[in-house]
Amino acid sequence: MEDRKAARQRRLAESKRQIILDAAREAFAEDGLERASLRAIATKAGYTPAALYFHFPSKEAIYAELLRSSLLSLGESVAAAVEGADTAEARFHAAGMGFFGYYAKHPSELDLGFYLFRGGMKPAGLDRETDGELNVALEAALRPLAKAARDMGAGEEAAELSMVNIFAHATGLLLLLHTGRIRMFGASAEALMGQYVEQQVAVLKA
Repeated sequence: MEDRKAARQRRLAESKRQIILDAAREAFAEDGLERASLRAIATKAGYTPAALYFHFPSKEAIYAELLRSSLLSLGESVAAAVEGADTAEARFHAAGMGFFGYYAKHPSELDLGFYLFRGGMKPAGLDRETDGELNVALEAALRPLAKAARDMGAGEEAAELSMVNIFAHATGLLLLLHTGRIRMFGASAEALMGQYVEQQVAVLKA
């Protein structure tokens, strides 16, 4: 059982980590992963650069931790959306709209997840193992789509394809939404997403 001193030290360490993560998010938003420096992150956090190494080995590790936390929240949001649905069709719809809705409400999480913090769309700076781990977390958040598709009677390949289709369509609409480009069409990104999800349901049930 953890004693009071150990518990106090753990809470302090967790608090420091969160301060560093919050400062890093701000630094990445301003300068991107490539240009942001540990010194800049440390300054924003109120620590020395050396102090950061007690918590993270590199700025890439900090970025990965931010993204890992973001994907966990995404997965929890999608799972919560699906929880109340009582049919496979409803679960598919809830999962698709839950994924879209999370990033619609949290545009900075979309920037983080797609490496848009002024760093392009490649996971530059993250090693292959970390990138693979984060991809697994993203797929886990999308997995309720494939499961619902299989519950509707779709085969394994069709179920996987439906998950990819929803992901791709949502991503395109989210980029149009958050760049403001959707306005040139006089359309609603959410309504278009809903229509596409229903189209996918019809395809899966055909």
